[in-house]
Amino acid sequence: MRISVSSDMDEPVARLLVAELRERGHEVRAHGALRAGADPQWAVCSEAAAREVAEGAAEQAVVCCWTGTGASIAANKVPGVRAALCADAATAEGARRWNDANVLALSLRLTSEPLLKEILDAWFAAAPSQDEEDRRNVAHVEALDARSR
Repeated sequence: MRISVSSDMDEPVARLLVAELRERGHEVRAHGALRAGADPQWAVCSEAAAREVAEGAAEQAVVCCWTGTGASIAANKVPGVRAALCADAATAEGARRWNDANVLALSLRLTSEPLLKEILDAWFAAAPSQDEEDRRNVAHVEALDARSR
C-alpha cells in the first residue's frame, strides 16, 4: 500500500514510523521534515500528505506533529479526508471501523515505540464497517465535503 507520511519535526518516533511502515511492506511517500527540502510546517506537510490520499496518489496517510492535533486539523481540511487523532490502539481500530478513517494522526510527544506498533497493528487490522448506520454516517461526512467545495 502507498502511504503518505508527514511530520513537522525529525523526531525518533517519526523516523521509526517510516521504518515500521516500510518493514510492513508499504511504499512510503515522505513529507515535511522527513523529506529533504520539503516545507516542515505542520499545516503544510499534513495537507500535502492528506492531499495525496484525496487525489488517489496514496491509499492512506499518517500525519504527525507534537500533539497530533494540528496535523489532524490540517488534514481534515482536505475534502475526502477523514483524519483521526489516535493515542491508543482501540481508538485507531474504531476510527478505521466506524469512521472509515483514511488518515491517521499521531502525537510525536505521546507515541512511544511499543504504542506506535500497537496503533499500527490495530489500524491495519481493522476494516470499514458495513453496518448501515455506520455507512450512513460516513456518507453524511462525504456530503459535507461535497458541499464545502
